[in-house]
Amino acid sequence: MVPPLMDSNSSLFDKIRISKRKAPVVVREATPCAHAGCNKPGLHRAPMGRDREGQFFNFCIDHVRAYNATYNFFNGMSDEAVAEFQKSAQTGHRPTWSMGMNKGAVREEGVEPANTFQDFGGQSTRRSRSRNVPRPPRHAAATLAALDRLGLDETADAPTVKARYKDLVKRLHPDANGGDRSSEDRLREIIRAYNYLRSVKLG
Repeated sequence: MVPPLMDSNSSLFDKIRISKRKAPVVVREATPCAHAGCNKPGLHRAPMGRDREGQFFNFCIDHVRAYNATYNFFNGMSDEAVAEFQKSAQTGHRPTWSMGMNKGAVREEGVEPANTFQDFGGQSTRRSRSRNVPRPPRHAAATLAALDRLGLDETADAPTVKARYKDLVKRLHPDANGGDRSSEDRLREIIRAYNYLRSVKLG
């Protein structure tokens, strides 16, 4: 059974109070600014630099701004070392390996080393592909659609795409049709398709 609600006019109603407990305020003493001769509190952290990741200086607002203005993580590194660091950063500085290649496979005449796979039953399966059989390039669906708008298939290379684009523009442009603008929509589609193919290095 649900108990009845207390009458707001009851004398007991006024005696109910909810205590408001305030959390104690913890006052922490600020670390002094790490800049020599500065007595201001160091409320702002700044990284110590390469090989000291996770370590920070504590500066006041003026000195942290001055520090950040001249901070260079790559200071002292050669151009080759910086390039290597940036390349390694693409994989989170983790090692990478080529997938699927069986480096121990013996080359057969006219056949590339086979890729070895392990099936669920623990059996190794091998597949090989003849060097004499060219494999057509694989493209994304958007690339295939753009090629189709130009009337080409997936085997088309960059020079073919460029030549086809020029030919279509010459035929569909209003200047080539006595000012007739009925083909403008088709021309816009051709231009969009070609620009996309250029972005994927096919134009």
